[in-house]
Amino acid sequence: MLLCRFDADRLGLVEGDRVRDVTPALAVLPAHTYPLPPFDPLIANLDVVRRCIRDLLPGAPSLHLKDVSLLSPVASPGKIIAAPVNYLKHLDEARSDAQIHHRNQVGEIQRVGLFLKATSSLVGPAAGVALKHPDRRNDHEAEVVVVIGRRGRDIPAARAHEYIAGYCVGLDMTTRGPEERSLRKSIDTYSVLGPWMATPDEVPDPANLDFWLTVNGQPRQRANTRDLVLGIPELIELASSFYTLHPGDLLFTGTPEGVGPVEAGDVIGVEVAGVGRMTVAVRQAQAGDPA
Repeated sequence: MLLCRFDADRLGLVEGDRVRDVTPALAVLPAHTYPLPPFDPLIANLDVVRRCIRDLLPGAPSLHLKDVSLLSPVASPGKIIAAPVNYLKHLDEARSDAQIHHRNQVGEIQRVGLFLKATSSLVGPAAGVALKHPDRRNDHEAEVVVVIGRRGRDIPAARAHEYIAGYCVGLDMTTRGPEERSLRKSIDTYSVLGPWMATPDEVPDPANLDFWLTVNGQPRQRANTRDLVLGIPELIELASSFYTLHPGDLLFTGTPEGVGPVEAGDVIGVEVAGVGRMTVAVRQAQAGDPA
């Protein structure tokens, strides 16, 4: 299934250029009271929601994708985990470009590990990117994103596939500068997720996914997940050796070479073969701008 959130928190099933409104399926989710759980309720109950969606489909309204506003397909991740310099050519690029490294030491992922992004930075493609710190370089980074589907700790790589709810297209934005990357990458709207979540049955070989990024139609990045330094199973093993993973946690798997600056007025296109394509408009952040 290709599952999306759209408009005013509607739930949709994407079929070609149409989306079927299956929002009534959310009624099967359990109610939660304070304190709220550290996971996304939809992802935690995805199997029962999918069964309900199948029952609803014969009578589900059909809308054109161009007529809806796509939100982040995961509403409430407990955490956003990200893999730095997880493609060798990007490691070389980051080390050789002073505008990227800003005299920070750029270490191999096996040594520096993973980092966290603020969940408040998460938006869907319709929200676009609101650039902060216009005096600095703000770069695009295309990534394949894994959605965690089950609670787990110390997960061996050989069993990592059992903990995956789906895959999304990711845009990891970053402001260049001397601060820690988790700060510079956690600005509001700097984690774009979309256009929907592809469940594992839609992605037969996540270790061989082509993906690419364009700015105003011009190619900037292109890669395949087979070139990851640490593959998806190894990333899940590493992450779960430090954090308990919960349903809805997001794992940004890393960006390849070709990162570059964007400016207000630019349009970024990011596509992962077999998963989806999202178009993201770039604007200047304004005081009081909603995330």
